[in-house]
Amino acid sequence: MPRMLDVSEDVRAEIGDQEADRLLAGENAPGSYDCTSCRTPGDTEQERTSTVLFVGEETAVLAFAHATCIPSQVVQVAESELQGAVRSITGDQAGGFPPAPAPAPLAAEAAPAPGQAVLGITSGLLLIQGELRPALVVEPTAPIARPGTTGEGGDDFLTLLIEQGFGPVHDVARPPGQLPGWSVLLAMGQLHAVLQPGTGGGNQVAWWQAHQPLQVTDGWRTAANKSRTVLVYAAPVGSIGQQPREDLLRDALEKAAAGGRLVAAAMPLAGT
Repeated sequence: MPRMLDVSEDVRAEIGDQEADRLLAGENAPGSYDCTSCRTPGDTEQERTSTVLFVGEETAVLAFAHATCIPSQVVQVAESELQGAVRSITGDQAGGFPPAPAPAPLAAEAAPAPGQAVLGITSGLLLIQGELRPALVVEPTAPIARPGTTGEGGDDFLTLLIEQGFGPVHDVARPPGQLPGWSVLLAMGQLHAVLQPGTGGGNQVAWWQAHQPLQVTDGWRTAANKSRTVLVYAAPVGSIGQQPREDLLRDALEKAAAGGRLVAAAMPLAGT
């Protein structure tokens, strides 16, 4: 029986057209499953389901999730995590993907292509209008040039984001506006990506993706699950830095805002 599956182009490229078609036809897809994001039951015959391919150095595991939790995609994870998942699937141990060790501070960088800047990202809680709000702060390691230009002597990072719908921040004490089509992907309690709209109205694609999932604090995850919204701030290289405490991160954001070097947007949380 055909299944209500979403198979992204990235997943199809990894597993091949034949396997993807067999999944869609219901030959290899389960009827019921536990969502790899929210961990609650799902049914591929009754509700739209995303295929999520976890890929390690030597192993790949295909999992399923509610399409309302996360989109179909390929997620790079450590080989040790996948081996643990395989053991749980075959019954050698209970549970699913084990949590990755938490880095300190809570920051990560997306792996760059040769010659490109890295987008560093830091998670933290900001007190805004009497409520702790989950926030991500994005800062590149080098000036960002507009595509198709040499970028000599300039930095178009903020301009490019404003063109995408981010708004200039003048007062950190006020929450930024919503940015349609963008979202923050949290899967298995870890930060995986910031997603942006695909071209031509297609599926979302990663604007920033962690080369290894970023562990967030319990407080950050609780606040994000409560509000279902994440505040994403961005500043040019050298504006924020890696701050060891959230109060210092707040101070750095306020200084960047005062200097006209901060933009932000509120994005819905995808996953848990």
